[in-house]
Amino acid sequence: MKLAMLLPYANRFSEAVDRVVELEKAGLDLIYVPEAYAADAVSAMGYLAAKTTNVQIGSGILPIYSRTPTLLAMTAVGMDEISGGRFVLGLGASGPQVIEGFHGIPYKAPLGHTREAIDICRKVWAREEKLTYDGKYYTLPLPEDQGTGLGKPLKIITHPLRSNIPIHIASLGPKNVELTAEIAEGWLPTLYMPSKADLAFGDALKIGLSKRDAALPPLDVVAGGMVAIGDDVKHLLDYGRPQTALYVGGMGAKGKNFYNSLVQRYGYEREALEIQELYLSGKKKEAEAAVPTELLEGMNLVGPEGYVRERVAEFAESGVTYLNIGPMGSPEEQIRIVETLKNIIS
Repeated sequence: MKLAMLLPYANRFSEAVDRVVELEKAGLDLIYVPEAYAADAVSAMGYLAAKTTNVQIGSGILPIYSRTPTLLAMTAVGMDEISGGRFVLGLGASGPQVIEGFHGIPYKAPLGHTREAIDICRKVWAREEKLTYDGKYYTLPLPEDQGTGLGKPLKIITHPLRSNIPIHIASLGPKNVELTAEIAEGWLPTLYMPSKADLAFGDALKIGLSKRDAALPPLDVVAGGMVAIGDDVKHLLDYGRPQTALYVGGMGAKGKNFYNSLVQRYGYEREALEIQELYLSGKKKEAEAAVPTELLEGMNLVGPEGYVRERVAEFAESGVTYLNIGPMGSPEEQIRIVETLKNIIS
């Protein structure tokens, strides 16, 4: 098992980068840079590549709709080059609120767009011939009746450092998880509860893995939660309530919230619907209070070191290969947590 985490929060970006440099020294293996609808992730990843030497740098995630597949491929080639082969292309469909609301692009056929975008990226990286693609959602070059008719097949000028840059997909729904298990190098689930992972994802993973190309490596599973290690830290679980309530209650409309559906698949149908009803009614504090403590305990690693060791083993037993952590406390405490976890998993 290896250690991953999202770019740590800091008042200034430079402070976050300085912390990543120290976390790398402590043993962090992979740092993901989120994008959502904030500053673009690519600029930050390029700066991180210049400031670090060993840690892998991943996009966590780049939405497939906001960039063309060829631009995603070009970005990955550039990032892999300047990082010395340390880049991981994290992709996801995001959601209609961001894609349609912020980017003004229809949120249609996320599975089809994901598959075709990855196909195109790998054709670009292989650099075996000039790029052509005849898909349902992407056609390269653009047909004459859709443009000027002057488009022609091209081959990326740059010779990629690697022709098999790893792709991690953020997915939760059964069909999307199935697709991830079939075609990606890594899977990035959110709100992951190892004790109930098989209940929520087992069938989809089995179907996807049964169709997986033997040329692909074993699927990496990148999942985890908040981490606090000590004899008197259980109260810190409450810090997970606002984000869990936001995701389960507010990240999407009724019937269109992937996180709410996931928590229902874990067996918390009534609680998930209650959280959503409260959150969408503007009762955010009540929604936070409605998050089951059992759910928070199951998704996170908060307690004495012996307990955390048991939780790490549980994550590993469920198939997690990269423990994706959110270390809690001061910068110094976060370093200590990474060092302790590195010792546990070694």
